[in-house]
Amino acid sequence: MRLLIVEDDAALARGILKVFRDEGMAVDHVTSGRDALEVIRLEPYSAVILDLGLPDMDGLSVLRQIRQAHIPVPILILTARDATTDRIYGLNQGADDYLSKPFAIKELEARVRALIRRGQGNPEPILTLGSFRLDRTTGAAYIGEAVLELTPRERAVLESLIAKSGSVVAKARLTADVFGYDTPVAPNALEVYIARLRRKLENSGIEIVTIRGLGYLLRTA
Repeated sequence: MRLLIVEDDAALARGILKVFRDEGMAVDHVTSGRDALEVIRLEPYSAVILDLGLPDMDGLSVLRQIRQAHIPVPILILTARDATTDRIYGLNQGADDYLSKPFAIKELEARVRALIRRGQGNPEPILTLGSFRLDRTTGAAYIGEAVLELTPRERAVLESLIAKSGSVVAKARLTADVFGYDTPVAPNALEVYIARLRRKLENSGIEIVTIRGLGYLLRTA
């Protein structure tokens, strides 16, 4: 999953970045509305955290321009404006959720994950394929009743694949879901994670299939 944070408070942004990157998400960060509008037209984000108090333009203007461009990405407004009228106005302008500062980081994490699930058209927190289960709330993965040990990035790859199980996920899309634009990525980095996952999924009843020239497919073996 790939997340965009639009926040000019450097300390706050660092904290949010760490939380989601530790969970294996690819996270990009910009500090201005203009930069946000530029990258959001180029990258396939699963969700956006948008601060309203940006240095170059009001966050609501950024929100309106995103929606006028018919970009359907889920957007959570993060702001110190906590009046009911501000929340209603933001939601009516196209925001999907609203969280006032100060906030509990666990609540932000839960809200963002819920937005991503709904944006994928599957609000269920647990994804299942054959004997495999992935709890998107806790990050825990299981084969039957046995815990499957995964690194955060392995889990991110597997979550992207199982969310579209039975369909081919393009290599470019999978790479974008797993690596942020400021993350150094070796040419074969994705293949390394796919190979590790194949070893861990041996005898599990599911497999990752390479569809040459297209991408990867997760299916029951």
